Amino acid sequence: MAKNNENALWMSGNEAIALGASEAGVKVASGYPGTPSTEIMENLSRYDEVYTEWAPNEKVGLEVAIGSSFAGGRALATMKHVGVNVAADPLFTASYTGVCGGLVVVSADDPEMHSSQNEQDNRNYAFAAKLPMLEPSEPGEAKDMIKLAFDLSENLDSPIMLRITTRVSHVKGVVEKGDKRVDQGACELSKIPSKLVMLPAMARKRREVVEERMEKCKALAETAAFNRIEDGDTKRGFITSGVSYLYVKEAFPEAAVLKLGMCWPLPEKKIRQFAEMVDELFIVEELDPFLETHIKAMGIDCNGKNVIPNQGELNTAIVRKSIDPESIPELFEPVDLPPRPPNMCAGCPHRGIFFNLSRMKVFVSGDIGCYTLGFLPPLSAMDACVCMGASIPMAHGMEKALGEGGHNKVVSVIGDSTFIHSGITGLINTVYNESASTLIILDNRITAMTGQQHNPASGYSIKGEAANTLDLEALCRAVGVKHVYKVNPHDVVETRKILREAVELQEPSVVISEAPCVLLPEMKERKPVSYFTNQENCVGCMSCIRLGCPALSWTSFAEGEAEEKGYRKKQKGISGIDEILCNDCGQCASLCKFNAITRGEGK
Repeated sequence: MAKNNENALWMSGNEAIALGASEAGVKVASGYPGTPSTEIMENLSRYDEVYTEWAPNEKVGLEVAIGSSFAGGRALATMKHVGVNVAADPLFTASYTGVCGGLVVVSADDPEMHSSQNEQDNRNYAFAAKLPMLEPSEPGEAKDMIKLAFDLSENLDSPIMLRITTRVSHVKGVVEKGDKRVDQGACELSKIPSKLVMLPAMARKRREVVEERMEKCKALAETAAFNRIEDGDTKRGFITSGVSYLYVKEAFPEAAVLKLGMCWPLPEKKIRQFAEMVDELFIVEELDPFLETHIKAMGIDCNGKNVIPNQGELNTAIVRKSIDPESIPELFEPVDLPPRPPNMCAGCPHRGIFFNLSRMKVFVSGDIGCYTLGFLPPLSAMDACVCMGASIPMAHGMEKALGEGGHNKVVSVIGDSTFIHSGITGLINTVYNESASTLIILDNRITAMTGQQHNPASGYSIKGEAANTLDLEALCRAVGVKHVYKVNPHDVVETRKILREAVELQEPSVVISEAPCVLLPEMKERKPVSYFTNQENCVGCMSCIRLGCPALSWTSFAEGEAEEKGYRKKQKGISGIDEILCNDCGQCASLCKFNAITRGEGK
């Protein structure tokens, strides 16, 4: 690409996908935020010609996209890899119905689990659901592939999956902007029950269509330009896809390569042709031996996970060392950086809740969000965490297993966005099946962990426009919870009283912790009135330090030093507050019994 090309843009993979979707003429896009997919929808929302929304969860998001497709409008659904688990029900059936307008589902996988609870390989979903899957290796290709995916979707009468990984999502590259947006024209509904109503009789016929479609896909895979053989040294040959292709090209630039832009279905004839060309065949892929398993099933001898790691992200150095362990590669290897333990922000409203839970001797059934950091010391107040929304049903199951009196030993904790995502049904189950569990909803008015995205409880849409605000208290009462409390988590002492009252009840109870995330723009803009330590009053009890707030520090005294400095004889040290980091939450002050932490000018 020419350096002076005015259409050349410097974009991340996620930005490129948003641009490609807009140019492809997408009418409707729906998704749920989750790293590494979040920025696709955030960027797509800036294109006014596309209707965008944050859905309550990925299943709803995909169903919205399917509805748009049935009306003839091109549609996009975005989610991270675990989101596909949530959306799997409509995904598998949409494979049978096919499409009217093009439908693309983006699955953003997270090798190395940078921000995820597992490391699944969603190429397996394409295989199981009998759907074509494309896999770009860099931003420019991602932009081109999503446009191609919409064309393929309509030509093949099929949803298309586009798989990216964290590295492709966030790396920057050169992307060429197209001249104009594809004009899809006006949408209209057509009644085609034999195609769109999946009762058994119709579904059996559509099942045959799925197999016919996959045969067409196999033929396409053999001839399409995105599956290409790159000539080179045939002593070693590599079959690879996605970002692994770039690692292979850097590690072994002279080698012959079969690059697969469509990772399912596979071009069997082309794979056999390539395998016959090379003396030794290597399959380089992250996570599961997906390509390797299917290639070996063809009867082709190859190396794969016997040398390439099956966990975590690959990089150029890993690929080179795995295949050529005796070589001394002239490669830049990762540098060991000092560890930076994750921590809740100074002033985080969740800290007060977990500080109290750590002292209540209850089992905390936790959930997915930034509040999962309540697991870490010094709070150490989360005892289980599986997947989004699971905290409430797990607490119910624990109580039923423990029997009489078990309810006051278990508390479930969930964020506002996660509660909307998949926690409401768990609460309905708790009430319906007569549990007495206590649920704490951490309502900080935003989806914080993924970067401050709005949700139905925040009062704003994806574009920042005013929207209906879900009333969490009314919702809890509507499903049958009689005891609903609201607390200010920054008042640690008062919150503890209410938590203890709720846990002792013999009926279901909900405590809604209400305080905005400190990273919200309006919180950043306000003028802070910082707290200070009156050090002559500090007795060194360390109650405030046990909050684990990064704005708090501790200065230790050597033996006999306290008395020399004018403090109490056996005092171990004094606490201090960093004025720059302090967000004025007051949690530390609410714990101090000695008037050592006050608002205003300190000493």
